[in-house]
This record gives sequence, C-alpha cells and structure tokens, in this order.
Amino acid sequence: MKPLLEIKRLRAGYAGAVALEDISLEVHPGEVVCLLGANGAGKTTTMSVVTGLCPAMSGEISFDGRDLLKMPSHERVEAGLSLSPEGRKVFPNLTVRENLILGSYSKRARGRRAAKLEEVFSLFPRLVERANQAAGLMSGGEQQMLAIGRSMMANPRLLLLDEPSLGLAPAIVQTVFRAILQIARSDTTILLVEQNTRAALSVADRGYVLSGGRIVYTDTAKGLRESALVQEAFFGSDKTSKTEVVDA
Repeated sequence: MKPLLEIKRLRAGYAGAVALEDISLEVHPGEVVCLLGANGAGKTTTMSVVTGLCPAMSGEISFDGRDLLKMPSHERVEAGLSLSPEGRKVFPNLTVRENLILGSYSKRARGRRAAKLEEVFSLFPRLVERANQAAGLMSGGEQQMLAIGRSMMANPRLLLLDEPSLGLAPAIVQTVFRAILQIARSDTTILLVEQNTRAALSVADRGYVLSGGRIVYTDTAKGLRESALVQEAFFGSDKTSKTEVVDA
C-alpha cells in the first residue's frame, strides 16, 4: 500500500537555524502514527512543515502522491489535511458552535458540515452542553475537545494532532484519547505528536522517536513500548506515572 503521507530527507528550521535534519517517515492510510521526543526534538516543527506554517529548506513531502511543498496551506486543507494545534488556539470570543463551523470553511468540508457536526457532538457530548457558550470560558479540557472537534469539521483524510494531552488532568486525557481511538476506527488516518508516551503508544500502530531534530528510532507501538531506549528515555523507573488509555 502506498503511503498517504511521505516525508523524505526533510531539512527545516527557523531564521536560518536548523530544527530538522534528514527526516524521513511514512504514514499509511488507516494508521495512527506517533512522533515521540522531548521538548525541542522537532516534533511540532515537523507538523508545521507538513501544514505549510514553516518552510522546508530541502527534502520532499508528498500527500497521496502530490507534492505538498508546492501547495499553499489552504490547498493542503482542501486536499484533506487538518491540524489540531498545540495550545488549542480556539477563538475565545466565539461560541463553541461558531468555532466548529469555522472548521468547515473549505469546499471539501461544507457539504458534510451537518454530518461532521453530529459526529463531533457524538465524540464529545460536553460540547453539546457548551454549544452556545463562549469558548474562552471553558476549561482547558473542554477547549482541547473543541480544538480536536474543529479539526474534524474539515473532513480530513489525515488528522494532525499536536500535543492533545498538554496540561490536562489524567481523567480528561483518558476522555481525549478514547475519542482519538474512535476517530481512528472511523478510517481517519492520524499523525500524533505527544509527550505522554504511554498514552500515545496505547493508540498508535507505529511511531518514530525524534532527538535533536533527527529520527533516532522507529518501530511498531509494541516494539517501542518494549524498547530499552524508549523505556530509559520516556518511562524511567516509574512504570505507572504516565496515563495509559484503557480501550473502551
């Protein structure tokens, strides 16, 4: 099967400083692939290059066989890419419903707006209760649900999730990652950036470990969980400190 997203020898950075060096990875249709690494490893920069928010210095990125680097960001959305960004970035003065509707502005999404809205409300019933409330008045966990829901409104073929558990209580992390499992089961392909390694590997099929802007290890989720390198770098001696998602 041909990859939906393929990155080859990517080099990228900001203001002349290199943040990514020789990155190559693949995401196949129907997969959940996670990017693991400490702060500054290059995870968010990878997402930014894929979405067009950060330019590539060299390398190739293809999406369903199309040269992604030749497409402006809005065309990438029309092609089926959608990002739930780090830090949520909801529109605080707009209602929950208005935030969600804004996620469906693209041509590919408008025709499915009602169906996707129903799907999002099914994934996150809390958003139904808050539909007419200003997003800025919601808790961090509710705003994260809204950010993921807004990205789903774009009717994506590839959903990019950047740090969905950041700053959330363990119980809310469980809710968010159970929703991610449901999204994956609906045949949406997912590329996940996440510092909560245990949670990420409980929903992922495969993963890549980034360090210093380079991929240093890749394996199946099972292989990564059992890897001495991953155990040492991310789990340490405490096997229970991180949230692991219980499959509902």
